[in-house]
Amino acid sequence: MSHWYEEAAPDADEDMRAAAIARQNSLTKPRGALGRLEDVAVQMSAMQRTLEPHANKALIAVFAGDHGVATESVSAYPQTVTSEMVRNFANGGAAISVLAKSMGIDFTVVNVGTVYALEDLPNVQDLRVGAGTQNMCVTEAMSLEQCEEALAVGRDIIDQAGDIDVFIGGEMGIGNSTAAAALAVAHTRLSATAMVGRGTGISDQVLSKKAAVVTRAMSRHLPHMKNGVEVLRRIGGYEINALAGAYIRAAQRGIVVLVDGYICTAAAISAVKINPSIRPWLFFSHCSAEPGHSRLLNKLEAEPLLQLNMRLGEGTGAALAFPIMQAACRLQIEMASFEQAGVSRGND
Repeated sequence: MSHWYEEAAPDADEDMRAAAIARQNSLTKPRGALGRLEDVAVQMSAMQRTLEPHANKALIAVFAGDHGVATESVSAYPQTVTSEMVRNFANGGAAISVLAKSMGIDFTVVNVGTVYALEDLPNVQDLRVGAGTQNMCVTEAMSLEQCEEALAVGRDIIDQAGDIDVFIGGEMGIGNSTAAAALAVAHTRLSATAMVGRGTGISDQVLSKKAAVVTRAMSRHLPHMKNGVEVLRRIGGYEINALAGAYIRAAQRGIVVLVDGYICTAAAISAVKINPSIRPWLFFSHCSAEPGHSRLLNKLEAEPLLQLNMRLGEGTGAALAFPIMQAACRLQIEMASFEQAGVSRGND
């Protein structure tokens, strides 16, 4: 039986890619002078099948969930912070809330699995799959039914998003950088020490413990990870799985994805493992200060747009990259060609 998350996303239009490259080479600039902006515009042309690529309307959705592995004392903060931060998002006080408002981007928060139930909050959707995951060092993070329900939460957010052309996902969840590191190990087979980072700002001692926790979890689960869904079921998180589902659905609907930092990239590589056809729809916004992030990006053969030494999460890096994506599109559409401007060409 096939599942919705296995349905192929639309392919790139290679003829349109060639036409976009020709368009870039005709504009009043030396070839390649706009650097990565040219790459973004050309790739978006190929995916959107037009010489006038567009990034007009985005949605930022921050998914929240708690992790049983937090009981291993791998974070500098208690699990109550996840719920407290959801309230902060709702009240407009978080970094991503400020960025979304200042950029005029639609913004929503989705509670996929906080340990503590939340009261009704403005702009927060309560779609809890469970009260946090189980401790992946002891057992599977969740059941198959819960895993697929969390994936479907992400799918449904995209299906309800209306007429958007760019999706930005964010996350919040104490312990989720540990889950992301475990996912990174599962998908790269590199060591836990290569993939764990300071997350919320942990000490050297806790960092060593965090690597040991990931190693324990992987020794338990790695032999049983027969497919991408099973990886997410065993060591994922409700908010990470929802992100993966949203990435898959966005690509299936022809919506460009701007991937945020380490945890979002762990969700993205998990989504690609489930459905490889979505990879061309994923654009990577920045390389975070988490050491495992650059290794995940290398595995995905992804070149991020920004390097700001950020490690906040929430979708903040992707939000900052959105105007760059918009600029790339506008430049390809609105710049004059040499012929139109009456400017003499140099020697190619």
